[in-house]
This record gives sequence, structure tokens and C-alpha cells, in this order.
Amino acid sequence: MSARIFQPARNAMQSGKGKSHTWVLQFDQEKPRTKEPLMGWTSSSDMKQQIKLRFKSKEDAIAYATREGLAYRVAEQHTPRRSKKAYADNFKFGRTANWTH
Repeated sequence: MSARIFQPARNAMQSGKGKSHTWVLQFDQEKPRTKEPLMGWTSSSDMKQQIKLRFKSKEDAIAYATREGLAYRVAEQHTPRRSKKAYADNFKFGRTANWTH
């Protein structure tokens, strides 16, 4: 049984960093998903796919995985590069972008 430890991305509706400091341990899929013949829904008999354990730090999640004997991999979070922009740059003379009114 293997698991993935990661820091979830923030919601697209969020502008701040709320609830983005937690770490999640999620189990990998062990059994393939099957298509139900009557309704066509996708289902699985693997119940561990539904479990998400939340931790305050990456070290806590790693300690839990080693204590329980789980094979794990850590996915580091990608931090986007932020460029400093000023609102006044939208109205700058000689702006290179095609700005039509």
C-alpha cells in the first residue's frame, strides 16, 4: 500500500493563503475502477481512495506513514513566481500590448 503526501493547492476562488498550510496524506489506487453495466457509473471497491488524512506539517505526515509502515512519496508544492506590477503601468505611454478602446 502506498500513499502520496502533498500540500493541496488553494481554491481558485481564494486570493489569500488560507487553509494552504496543511499537508494531506492520500492513499493510491490499489484496484482499478470499473464501469457499472446498468447505469454506466464508474465505481471502485477500494475504500481507501476516499480517505484523506490532514496534518499540520510535512514531518508529521512522514512520521505517520513510517509508523504505519506505508510506502510514501512526497510531492513538493510548486510556488509560482510573482512579478511586481503597478496599476499605473496599465496607462503608461508606449505600452507594448495592443490595448484598444
